[in-house]
Amino acid sequence: MERWLREAGYRVGAAEAEPDTEPVLVIADVPEPQSAEALIGALGQVYAAPILATSARFRRGLAGSAEAASRLGVKKVLPKPFTRKELLAAVREALAA
Repeated sequence: MERWLREAGYRVGAAEAEPDTEPVLVIADVPEPQSAEALIGALGQVYAAPILATSARFRRGLAGSAEAASRLGVKKVLPKPFTRKELLAAVREALAA
């Protein structure tokens, strides 16, 4: 994912590696639905940037993705597995929102 983003011209960094830099987008991997709200809530308290959540637990399809994004309070959700094209489209949409 990092390679795809860098190749597309995005600057990628881990929050721990660059603590003084405010991100323009946070990408969060949500491994379990039970922990999603707590994880997103914690990230939202730390970062003012929009959040793009990825997970194998998200359903494919516009309605399912929009519903999950709304419920979690994120700009966009991206079901796994995803292609490079899907990732870059999701990043653009999250940044445009």
